[in-house]
Amino acid sequence: MSAPRPMPSSVPVLKRTLVWGGLSALILAVVGGVVAGLVAGPVGAWSAVLGAVFSAVFLGITAASILLAVRFDIVAFFGIVLGAWVLKFVVFIVAALLLKNQPWINPLALFLTMIIGVVVSLVVDLVVVMKSRMPYVSDLAPRGDNSAGR
Repeated sequence: MSAPRPMPSSVPVLKRTLVWGGLSALILAVVGGVVAGLVAGPVGAWSAVLGAVFSAVFLGITAASILLAVRFDIVAFFGIVLGAWVLKFVVFIVAALLLKNQPWINPLALFLTMIIGVVVSLVVDLVVVMKSRMPYVSDLAPRGDNSAGR
């Protein structure tokens, strides 16, 4: 039995991304709901909240898939991350088709909140990665140490 694999250095960064992404989605839901509620009434408010939820779910799927995938070899890693990408794509298409002509949805509020959520999640990713103190090369075994099985 081999020694347990050490935690990759990317795990704390991804966990911070999840936390800050969740907080930013919550703030977006409140601010977007209030603004859309003032502009388009209750339908706009709920549409904005739904858009913020979508952006949080999509951010969460990406980070969670990477957090899960780092436990496996490189082929499984890419399979899990690609599978999560396909899952997000399918969920987005199905949600768009189901919500297309719903009377309780304001499409503009939903769309704008989702776009703002995507931009905010990109900014969160950027800030978290910039503030993380990760070396350029990490998680490598020292030269001559064959315990990593490489």
